[in-house]
Amino acid sequence: MSHESETVPASRADVVRGLYDALSKGDVPGVLARLAPEVIVDEPDQLPYGGVHQGREVFVRSVLGAMTGHADVAITAAEVFEGPTGVVGTLTGTLTAHTTGEEFPLTMVEIHRVEDGTVRKIDVYTKNPHELAAFYARAEAGTR
Repeated sequence: MSHESETVPASRADVVRGLYDALSKGDVPGVLARLAPEVIVDEPDQLPYGGVHQGREVFVRSVLGAMTGHADVAITAAEVFEGPTGVVGTLTGTLTAHTTGEEFPLTMVEIHRVEDGTVRKIDVYTKNPHELAAFYARAEAGTR
């Protein structure tokens, strides 16, 4: 009988939970550790950082960098649901514009493809992409 402890691989949902935990703490190395090197992130086209982004460094620069360049991001809740074809995550929170202090409620749904312990693809859906884009435009211009 072996007394060696065996590590149990994280479930696909646990990988996404870890990603969200790192994201909520602003832990960029923790975010990167949960993304595959060539991760594909598909953001709504209406957003200033919209479109398909490939690679974790591109994601950090183009998506996270654009978001945090104009606003503080506070994630207030994250839920993760695992199904037979993927993992769905919901994120809610608040964006606060650096220039004006305007607050914007953030609601996102993400569909994750997780393989071999890392996120390979994320399809992102926001509740109100046009209003979110307008918020970023106001934040960039420094107006309300």
